[in-house]
Order: sequence, then C-alpha cells, then structure tokens
Amino acid sequence: MQNLTSNLNVLKWTDEIIALTKPSKVMWIDGSEEQLNMLREEACGTGELIKLNHEKYPGCYYHRSQKDDVARMEDKTYICTSNKDDAGPTNNWKNPEDAYKLGREIFDGSMYGRTMYIIPYSMGPMGSPFSKIGFEITDSIYVVVSMNIMTRIGKKVLDVLGDSNDFVRGLHGKCNLDIDKRYIFHFPEDNTIWSCNSAYGGNVLLGKKCFALRIASYQGLKEGWMAEHMLILGIENPKGEVKYIAAAFPSACGKTNLAMLIPPELYRKKGYKVWTVGDDIAWLRIKEDGRLWAINPEAGFFGVAPGTNNKSNPNALMATKKNAIFTNVAYNLDDDTVWWERLDNNPPENALDWQGNPWNGKKSKEKGAHPNSRFTAPAKNCPCISKEWESPEGVPISAIIFGGRRARTAPLVYQSRSWQHGVFVGSTLASETTAAASGKVGVVRRDPMAMLPFIGYNAGDYFGHWLEMGRKASNPPEIFHVNWFRTNDSGEFIWPGFGDNFRVLEWIIDRCENKSGAEEAVIGYIPRLEDINTQGLDITEDTLKDLLTIDSSSWMEDVKNIEEFYAKIGSRIPAELYNELNKLKSNLSKIKVESIA
Repeated sequence: MQNLTSNLNVLKWTDEIIALTKPSKVMWIDGSEEQLNMLREEACGTGELIKLNHEKYPGCYYHRSQKDDVARMEDKTYICTSNKDDAGPTNNWKNPEDAYKLGREIFDGSMYGRTMYIIPYSMGPMGSPFSKIGFEITDSIYVVVSMNIMTRIGKKVLDVLGDSNDFVRGLHGKCNLDIDKRYIFHFPEDNTIWSCNSAYGGNVLLGKKCFALRIASYQGLKEGWMAEHMLILGIENPKGEVKYIAAAFPSACGKTNLAMLIPPELYRKKGYKVWTVGDDIAWLRIKEDGRLWAINPEAGFFGVAPGTNNKSNPNALMATKKNAIFTNVAYNLDDDTVWWERLDNNPPENALDWQGNPWNGKKSKEKGAHPNSRFTAPAKNCPCISKEWESPEGVPISAIIFGGRRARTAPLVYQSRSWQHGVFVGSTLASETTAAASGKVGVVRRDPMAMLPFIGYNAGDYFGHWLEMGRKASNPPEIFHVNWFRTNDSGEFIWPGFGDNFRVLEWIIDRCENKSGAEEAVIGYIPRLEDINTQGLDITEDTLKDLLTIDSSSWMEDVKNIEEFYAKIGSRIPAELYNELNKLKSNLSKIKVESIA
C-alpha cells in the first residue's frame, strides 16, 4: 500500500479502519483512468459488473444488487447525536456510543480476504469555497466506479485538502449483505458516516444523500449555509439573460423532468432555453450581494430508469449513452444492451430480468426492471447542462419553488407574501398518494422542503435555520409553490404539464423582476388569467380558472393536517411559523370559495 497523502488526520483515521476491518489489501484511489479501467476489468471478472456493448453504450456497465437490497432503507437509517432531541422526532435516533459499538461488531474483520479501497472525493467543484471533501472507504469496486461518476475523486482532492482535518469520514462495507444487520449510521457531530451490509447505490454512495444532505445540512446549520434537496435550473431569455431557480419536490412529482425541461416550441422559436445546473441537490450560501448563490455538489445523475424515455426526458436519456452504470434493469442477451419499462415499445425477447432470470419482454407478465432500478450517469453528458454547472462561485438564485401532488387543494402556482411565509409554505409541503403508490388514494403526506428523510438534525431547528438565512440575506429569492397535478371531477389532470410547465416558470421569473401582475389571495399571490400564456394550448378559460381556484373547505382540512404535523415535530417549531398558520386560518375563515374573476 502506498499512501497518497501525508495528512496525519487522514492517516490516523484510515489506520483505525484498517485495524477494524482487517482487509487483505489496501488501495488508494488516485482517480486515474488507468487504475479505474483495471478495477472495471477486475469487477467484470468476478461478476460484480457486466460490460455492455461498447459500440452502442461506450464505457457503460451493468450492475445487479440482491433482491432484498434495492432501495434506501429509511427504517435502518439513524442520526446519532449525543442529545436525542437534536436528532428530532422525524429521524431514527441512536446514541453514538451504542451505534459505534454495534458498527464495530459488524465491521470487525469484515474485509478479511478482500481489498479495501480508499476514495478521496470532493462534493462540489474542485477548490470551490462552497465545496467539501470526504473519504469513502469501501470493499466494493461498484462503489469506486460509481463515486467516480457522482463526485470528483482522486489525488487532486488530496492536494486541495492539504493538512486540514475538515473532511467527512465515510466507511462502507458489503459485509455479508445481511438485511438484519443493514444500517446507515450518521454521526453529524463527528463528520462521520458508517454504512454496512448493503450494495445498493442509495445506501452505499455516501457522497449523495448521506453526506450532501444529512451531514451537510448539519454543517450548514453550524456554518451558516444550506444543503437542500433541490434541482437548479437556468432560464435563458431571447436576450441571452439567464435567471436561476432552485426547486424542491417530493418523489413522483416530476423533479428530474423539470430539471431538464424542454420549453414548448412556441418559446424555443423565440430563443428561450433551459439549462440544467443540477437535478437533485443544491448547496446555498449568502454572498456579498445579499443573494443566495447555489452549487450542485454532485458530478453525476443517479436517476430512476423506468419511465425515462425520449418523450418524458430525452436529456436524461442522452446522459446515459456513455460512461454510465445501469443497476437492476433488464439485460438484453442478444446485443449486451439494457432495457426498462416504458423505454420504448420493443422489449427484448431474449433477456435477463433484474434478478438475473430468463425474461421474454413480449410474453412475460413480470417486469424486466425493478421499479427503483437506476442509472448513474455523468452530468457533463447531459445535452442541456449549463456552462455554469461547475462554476466555483455557483449561480445566483432568483426564485425557490416548492411543489407537490395535490388533486384539489393547491392551485397551479402561487407566490408567498414574504420569506417567512415562504418558509411556512415549504415546511408544510405535501403530496397525496396515488393508486400506484398505495391502496389508499389521496392520503396527504407531509414532506417539508422535500427533505423529510434527509434533515440531519431536528426539523424544528431546520425551519429556524431557514428563517435565519432569510434574515441574513438582504436580497433573498422569492418563494413559490406549484402543483402540476390538479384534477377535475373525473380525476383527470387538467394542466398539460411537462414542457408546458415552462409557462408557469415564465410567470415566476417575471414576478421576481416585477414584470407581471398577480392577485392577492388568502394563501399568497396568484396569477391573473392573463398572466399565464396559454397560446397554443388546448385549455379553456374555465379550466384555467379552475386551476387557480382556492377552495376554502379543502384548505381548512389542510390546516388541521398541518396542525397535527407540527404537533409531531414538537416544541422546537419557531413561533413565526405558527403565526403564519394562524394568519392562514384567519384568512380562510373569511371566505367560502375564492377564485380569479
């Protein structure tokens, strides 16, 4: 073993992990293509990876995880703080001493007979003042090559770190892939993550949700910045001016599609463009101009494969065409390519399903790909990637959008009255279950700022941090809420969605620049009918009115649900948010149905 660094903090920690896990060999990952190619070949030899057709999918590989290891394990994910209240009621808590003890028992000798890989990585552009450095120690080549896609890895990271002790210590081990001993322990007070007995990306690529959200959100609280589960996109107008938006959506609400949105032809002809800065995570800091600036800390996309196609998201599909890794999709034996449900209408007949069983896509009633099957693809492959996506200074955010799936309650779009009101809107963000998700339809699930599983500390303190950031920023973004999923009495969506969501983004940007009007309503500011461009849309004035109607009875029901949700979070919810809740209740009590006349 040859150390790549003389940093005594790093060497002391890695020596402790080597002594604990007892690997037969240790390899420092230098980030060179030569080393990575050697590891890919080795993984193909053991079956950990399968090389795809490099004429059709150059540089691409296939990976399969166990049947019981195919998704994030929320019930086995812990925030380990010395004070239980600091983790809060929305997180699973474990005493750090107990978590380390259990972890050591599981990791003891777990890498015997295996190679340990030490991966230095940077979340964020190399050397950016926004960026943070981490290490992932692992016994999985899949993790090494995936972290090479999702982050910046290797010797260059160590050069930036120097002798500093400011790095996140991540340990992952496949161990025995024992589901009963599968855990992720986060130690925010120690900048440490331990993940054991999983080989699924969401549990083992520790730079993603574990570091970039759970640990980073705690770092942001202590250091005065924010780590958020948000896409970042740029909207370029015909003059070449670009305005940036950050947006948070719970799952199944079209987040990735919005991040890579293609404007309607009407707008494209005029010269409007949308640029992707990031599809999942944003780190935001206040700069000298009083605005919030954001970076995407990741270098790749970790996307859900089923449903991704040339119609739903051509930009995401194009990003997967080279140097990508596909996990738990169907494998076409005829030409060594991949397929998943709704990719196209031509499933392979001679294939293996996601579990490795023979599968005929024309005849089988079983799905070829797991519903949560994934692609890991370099962000630079995306045709609409912004030229600013790796800017060390980030991009200035004009608007923050929260969005949920609501059948009748939330209108198509509304604007908060203030930053404080906007934090209230984000803290109460909700989606309703669909038939596909569960047996019950329309059950409201609260997911504040789309961060419920990822807040690394007490959710009440998290809301307080949002309020504090608004007080510190002299020119904070405007905050909006959108709902693409409004339905009629027959349960049919009445807004076309997808690219036409650009029409709503146009109003949002215009509002930020005081170029568009609005009506003041009980919940905030709502567009007038003439403010939403419906040219070329098959949508009536009555339908648009319906999209912007506020039904007070639905909202009063929502208020009860919010009160129950706040009660669960407890006493750390800031008084300012209860003030906003009381204001909403008071406004609603004065009306029956309010709509844009």
